[in-house]
Amino acid sequence: MKHVSIFVRADWDDEAGVWVATSNDIDGLAVEAETLEVLSPKVLAAISDLLELNGISSDLAEIPVHIMAEQLARVPNPNF
Repeated sequence: MKHVSIFVRADWDDEAGVWVATSNDIDGLAVEAETLEVLSPKVLAAISDLLELNGISSDLAEIPVHIMAEQLARVPNPNF
């Protein structure tokens, strides 16, 4: 495995109303869910499957997965 950890980016898709998780560290990861709480276990299950499907091996008993979320929010400008 080329990385000690797997980094996953979760972005809010305002149009679809879901969080979308992707990663450059594991081929084929594309998961979506309405909340981050629902997204996280789906991401972990998909990564587990993709590690096996992609033939990725590691010397670690558990591979750390970092799920980084970013959401843009706006507040009205009271001086506008």
